[in-house]
Amino acid sequence: MSTRTIAIVDDHPLLAEGLAAVLGRYAHLSVIATGSKADDILEIIDEHAPDIVLLDLNMPGDAFAVLNEVRVRVVPTKLIVFTASTSTDHAINALAAGASGFVLKGSQAGELVEAIDAVTRGEVFITPSFAAKVIGALQTKEAEKRAAERLKLSVREEQIVRLLLVGKQNREIAKALDLSEKTIKSYMSNLMAKLNARNRLEVVIAAQKFMPTDQERRRGPQMP
Repeated sequence: MSTRTIAIVDDHPLLAEGLAAVLGRYAHLSVIATGSKADDILEIIDEHAPDIVLLDLNMPGDAFAVLNEVRVRVVPTKLIVFTASTSTDHAINALAAGASGFVLKGSQAGELVEAIDAVTRGEVFITPSFAAKVIGALQTKEAEKRAAERLKLSVREEQIVRLLLVGKQNREIAKALDLSEKTIKSYMSNLMAKLNARNRLEVVIAAQKFMPTDQERRRGPQMP
């Protein structure tokens, strides 16, 4: 097995030294650099180009911004978050930002080495005892996203809601939008069903959650 070069970025010097000593027991791993703040990650990658960077999230600087920066650069270095945080949001955001692994600091050394080997092969690794929670949180977020997409208002529905906001009645809305009053009643029925609303007031209250702000409308559609 070829040697895999490792950098450790953590603002606790004793932990970094101890981790380097532990990893040094494995013949195929070589710690070549250390750092103590988020910005050190970029400097280490530029200077040493390690195969793997182990980084904590709780240290000076914006670790998530650096993760994104490394992802944008499309460098071969893989990033593994090695942290005490058991926040599923931290895990999801770190993986979305470009981390290939999320390992909890309470893990055994063998598990961390397993993570290093896995991400080197192009896999994603999450501490097994924590993975189910992360997957569950991802599924919940995806379900919420799908629900929000289903409830997205059409342009015409937004126009009707905005007129409702200023107290317009169906007849006035129909005139303003050059539609028949019957068509407006149909839209109102659809809005009440879509938003699980019982009356016009509840339609307005519920619909505002799904309407773009003035700033978003001025900005227009965003690229994915």
